[in-house]
Amino acid sequence: MNRALAEVSLFGLVLVGCLLTVALARRWRAEPSTDGGYARERRRRLSLADAKAAAVRWTTTTNHREIGLLYIAFGTVAAIWGGIDGMMIRTHLLTPEATLWTEGTYNELFTMHGLTMLIFFVTPVFFGIGNYFLPLLIGADDMAFPRLNAVGFWLLPPSLLLARFGIIAEVTGAILAVVVPADRLSVLLAFKEPAIGWTVYPPLSLAPNPQTNFLLLGLHLSGIATTIGALNFITTVVYERDESIGWANLDIFSWNILVTSAIIIFAFPLLGTALLMLLFDRNLGTTFFAVEGGGPILWQHLFWFWGHPEVYIIFLPATGLMSLILPKFVGRKLFGFKFIVYSTIAIGVLSFGVWAHHMFVTGVDPRVRASFMATSIAIAVPSAIKVFNWITTMWNGDVRLAAPTILCVGSIGLFIVGGVTGIFLAVIPIDVVYHGTYYVVGHFHLILMGIIPLMMFAASYYWYPLLTGRMYDRRLAIFQSSLLVVGSAVTFMTLMALGFLELPRRYATYPPSYSGLQVVATVGAFIIGISVLMWLYNMLWSYFQGTPVETADPWELKATEQFTPEWQWFEDRLERERGIPPSEPEEVRPSYVPAQGERPPSLYGRIVPVAKRVASDAGTGAAGGFVGTIALTVVLLVAVALGAFDLEAFATLATFVGLPANLALGYGLFLAGGMTVWPLLFLSLGEYLPGELTLVTGLWYATVIASGFALAFYTGQSGLELVTYVLFVIVAHWIYGLGLAGTIAVLGGRQRRPSTGDDG
Repeated sequence: MNRALAEVSLFGLVLVGCLLTVALARRWRAEPSTDGGYARERRRRLSLADAKAAAVRWTTTTNHREIGLLYIAFGTVAAIWGGIDGMMIRTHLLTPEATLWTEGTYNELFTMHGLTMLIFFVTPVFFGIGNYFLPLLIGADDMAFPRLNAVGFWLLPPSLLLARFGIIAEVTGAILAVVVPADRLSVLLAFKEPAIGWTVYPPLSLAPNPQTNFLLLGLHLSGIATTIGALNFITTVVYERDESIGWANLDIFSWNILVTSAIIIFAFPLLGTALLMLLFDRNLGTTFFAVEGGGPILWQHLFWFWGHPEVYIIFLPATGLMSLILPKFVGRKLFGFKFIVYSTIAIGVLSFGVWAHHMFVTGVDPRVRASFMATSIAIAVPSAIKVFNWITTMWNGDVRLAAPTILCVGSIGLFIVGGVTGIFLAVIPIDVVYHGTYYVVGHFHLILMGIIPLMMFAASYYWYPLLTGRMYDRRLAIFQSSLLVVGSAVTFMTLMALGFLELPRRYATYPPSYSGLQVVATVGAFIIGISVLMWLYNMLWSYFQGTPVETADPWELKATEQFTPEWQWFEDRLERERGIPPSEPEEVRPSYVPAQGERPPSLYGRIVPVAKRVASDAGTGAAGGFVGTIALTVVLLVAVALGAFDLEAFATLATFVGLPANLALGYGLFLAGGMTVWPLLFLSLGEYLPGELTLVTGLWYATVIASGFALAFYTGQSGLELVTYVLFVIVAHWIYGLGLAGTIAVLGGRQRRPSTGDDG
């Protein structure tokens, strides 16, 4: 099958579907009528003059909101293109052999998938969101340099076309070959999509292929565009914000865009320099990265000095959106605002000191590796600060079921898994074993897909009424968001499992024994693809057919005193254009109201109740854990008798903490964990699990932790034996959960906090 024709056909199919959706939605749309209602009337057809006027307007605009929409539209197109690459990769991996496409085609796909998504999707979309909303949030009239802002965007389309000219040339050549002799198309057909990996490592990137030169020029041009945008953001935040907004009350999203832009200023010029050096090696005979010159390792140092800060360039805006949107849907203001700002700045600084952890297997001096291991572990601390503050923001909040809520909570869960697995990769011995496996792919995508696109979707739902004046289909949005979170978890956690089994990455073929998990990962990837198409449909259809908003406060933000400046701007616009007066909530319930007339307790007075509560929880938890673990052990002994479980797995457990492989030691560790870690975690999370904090909650909790046990103690069972093993693990953990929760209830342990009227 011709990969280029297949990819262009799929891209065209999505584009045609979008156009049909728009055409059908435009036929009948709700328009304001004189009596204040909304009559459905046919719209006039667009004339050539209308199309010309629109083209001139959108190609010459310097309005920050319109340029923001252009950025978002461009990033969405790039995401669809790169996403099709990803779907084709996963389709190829359905079979162990390279039956669908060749190994070379597979290499082309994952090369361009990575570069398209990282360079042309994520950063432009976040720049678009920043362009539209940052001036509104800080009270600025526009970006500091409106014309430069337009230049920064219009450098991106040609850079994408340069980077992907190989597939354009290939498809054009295949079409023209029908009527034009092949010898006249030799120049066009010489361009092939690079198959060198998205990291563009020499000596592969020094191989003769004219398209590689175009790719490097496209990346360099995109770097210039990104740097221009970053300079504009910094200048806007520093000099254009309203007099009432200082550094202390600058919103959290603007803080994240500011730090992101600062990272770009230091990182992207280095990438541009390295790309030019590589171009000189390819075309002028220099030896910067040739074996006889500076060597390929020099490219790795330069690339990753940009590459790891680039991870935070695309990560920090997502955390800014999380910190901005999450509080709105849990009815509480962001907890620990200052610490989240400090953690953002810390990430920005530390991001330049961790690049060599990508190179632990290249023979770097052990002393250098140790220093980078320390900084790679340290950078997890500010990220953890963000996570704990997000969780605390939700604590006892009035959590509402909405698409942004699902995406925010799902992002936190996926990011925790992705972040913790990254800490393991920062440890040199573990990285040496897993660096070349799917473990890295799973970890990387749990971060990239787990929080970054999810927060883009959350932002699109949150600000959709402001952007369009209409409301999207909320039920479809909730279903789409849930599907996206599930698909992401299934896909990339399965890749983590393949990594644990040490399946090498970057290969187009693999042993048949891994085919089952590869199929599961591909199913998850297609779930992601379906959910993205649902989002696209919802956005386009609702733009014409969505219910017009009748208030500037569709999320009831005034009720919790979180009506931020961009919504105030929207309120003024609705009143000016549609005559809709500002609305006021029936009741205002501020998040933090200090008790009046009461003296705050001393530090000692605060610590003592907490210490007593912790001691009480630890005691009852240990008792419940002991009962549950003993009951679980009885079930496992039955499984041993039936041949579905191997007791030697406990012996292996002892080796994880440096002890010799011993059954008694391993079981002792297992019993200790069952009495400490899992009971305390149950008591911490039990309030958020379904049911009362007794037997029902225990069953839910045990079901969740059973998956970890099943993976940790798996010893190669297959077929009916594997099914029996899984069933016994689930039943054993249900017994554990009943024993744990039942004992805690009998001993009078923590109960669920009774709901009040204020909780909603």
